[in-house]
Amino acid sequence: MKKLLHEAAWERPLLCDGAMGTQLMLAGLEQGNCGEAWNLTQPERVLAIQRRYVEAGADCLITNTFGGSRIMLNRHGEADDVAPINRAGAEIARQAFGGKVGYVLGDIGPFGGLLEPYGDFTEAQVRSAFEEQAAALVDGGVDAIIVETQTSLEELQIGIESAQKAGAPCIIGSMAYDVTLDGSTFRTMMGVEPERAAEFMEEHGAHIVALNCGTGMDMVRARAAVERYRSATGLPLMVQPNAGKPRLVNMKIVYDETPEQMAGEMMPLLQAGANIVGSCCGSTPDHTRAFRKVMDEFLALKTTEPRSAA
Repeated sequence: MKKLLHEAAWERPLLCDGAMGTQLMLAGLEQGNCGEAWNLTQPERVLAIQRRYVEAGADCLITNTFGGSRIMLNRHGEADDVAPINRAGAEIARQAFGGKVGYVLGDIGPFGGLLEPYGDFTEAQVRSAFEEQAAALVDGGVDAIIVETQTSLEELQIGIESAQKAGAPCIIGSMAYDVTLDGSTFRTMMGVEPERAAEFMEEHGAHIVALNCGTGMDMVRARAAVERYRSATGLPLMVQPNAGKPRLVNMKIVYDETPEQMAGEMMPLLQAGANIVGSCCGSTPDHTRAFRKVMDEFLALKTTEPRSAA
């Protein structure tokens, strides 16, 4: 019987996949269109992307449902298909593993606005949207739900509670941090520090504390975040930094860190205690493949380390 994700992550580091959005655009998705709808209209293209990540060595796949809540899908005229889109996202990711053992992480991204009194959305509206999405992902058979790219504790809490209500076997909370202008530290757009985020997630029942995306959050900063998280929680830790910084080249957005550059910082990240490592915006299956090589070297070193005397 397969272990729960947060249990497996304690036994050995796990490798997550990389970016989906940029890969969808390379596969033909036009800027501004609904990539989540491809789970129904172009499932073979989504499957091909996720199979490449599995072939590159990923242990975990994140579903193509980042913008799969009713609030987000409504902006594309796809709100009637919330449940089918999310169930299909889970099923496609599972199919991508073929006969291999792997973990499917159901993706719930931000609802794309601000809660009252700062914005126009009520807590009830966001909760209803997240609960609907979480239920569909669990119905589709995910091994975990990741509530990702979060900047406020209020929205994060709604996501965690929605995943709990749906019966998700594992819940991951993932924050997006931005490096300050002077480079001295990092926090979310809403001012949340990593230590507070970790404490909050543990208090509210998350199983894994994570980070993804953010401005300036490279592999070195991800290691610093792991250290700060570890000072505040005993939960497993997951990190998904971007592939460097985006640049405009020939009217296209490209990210400036190669697979070799990112993988060069992988060993210190694992040594710092990261339990699950993936990559975010701009990364590719080649980044995942480079990570896999370093992770395998790390695991080989761990197995040859002499055990301390009892």
